[in-house]
Amino acid sequence: MQQAVQLPFLAVSRRTRSTPFTRRVTEAGVKAYTVYNHMLLPTVFESVEADYHHLKKHVQLWDVSCERQVELVGPDAGRLAQMLTPRDLSNLTVGRCFYTPMVDETGGMLNDPVALKLAEDRYWVSIADSDLLYWIKGLAYALRLEVDVDEPDVSPLAIQGPKAEDLVARVFGDQIRSIGFFRYEYVQFQGQHMVLARSGYSKQGGFEFYVDGSHNGEPLWDAFMKAGEDLNVRAGCPNLIERIESGLLSYGNDMTRNNTPHECGLGKFCQTQKAIGCVGRDALLRVAVEGPVRQIRHLAIDGDPVPPCKDLWPIFAGGKKVGNVSSAAWSPDFRTNVAIGMVRMTHWDNGTRVEVETPDGIRTATVWEKPFSDQED
Repeated sequence: MQQAVQLPFLAVSRRTRSTPFTRRVTEAGVKAYTVYNHMLLPTVFESVEADYHHLKKHVQLWDVSCERQVELVGPDAGRLAQMLTPRDLSNLTVGRCFYTPMVDETGGMLNDPVALKLAEDRYWVSIADSDLLYWIKGLAYALRLEVDVDEPDVSPLAIQGPKAEDLVARVFGDQIRSIGFFRYEYVQFQGQHMVLARSGYSKQGGFEFYVDGSHNGEPLWDAFMKAGEDLNVRAGCPNLIERIESGLLSYGNDMTRNNTPHECGLGKFCQTQKAIGCVGRDALLRVAVEGPVRQIRHLAIDGDPVPPCKDLWPIFAGGKKVGNVSSAAWSPDFRTNVAIGMVRMTHWDNGTRVEVETPDGIRTATVWEKPFSDQED
């Protein structure tokens, strides 16, 4: 008789920080966490598929406190911000958010955060999973820049799903409906002004609320939950299936420091010629001229649902390796396995047939240039 295998558990300490919402997330029945920027990030509530269906129909609250802010304050804040990214920040004005690939001196991706300009001398960089704070502090110190770099007590709460706007309007008023995509406004909660941005890590629509002060976390969570009872609001989290369908990349999974923004399909966010001061500018100018030899693509993998993609899955064509799959999941809506991978230019054209080596064996697959959600357009 086969004995049951006891699954490992996550030991939480000060090194793996809880968040201002952790108690509410626990009460909501979270089933799994991952560690992201040394913090807890929920990954499953009911099930990945059930959470997926709910997200696409209703509205969810996501504890994404792990999207830590790196704050730049001082006369050289703008100069330092531009050093980090090949995206031209000269037209980043107060009230706007920019998706900003951030690179090292070789042009390798260090992070892909959202940057917010709060004032002429104040920026927030809302980071993905890497210790970008230390890189930024190192640049500021080495160059003796007149800027303070720190992590403020700011914890994002995402409100995502087709009913998100209605929920947020109930809490903060109908004026929030006029906030444009990747723009933000200040709203008031318990007498304190905080940033509300129309953004988020899904394509279902929604907002990210930058909760200023950990003590405000639970009261804000409760306000949204109470206001959204008839909207079927639930606790949720970034959903693996939905993000792959939408073509949303995960730093550390789909791209690393070994990849340039151009390889990650982020060339449209790089105005390298204008990004004077970017530390990776010279390296990326060469890449922009020569072009990448591999690039992120989307794949439909044939057959039954694939197992979790815990490691890179090699992609082959004619017996020759032409890339790797980095993220994959079964899509209930598309009725196929959706995937993201890095594919060589010889096989990245739309409709190219390849083979993927999964833990369950070789599967045939089709390369798509656009994300799955864009195929419906």
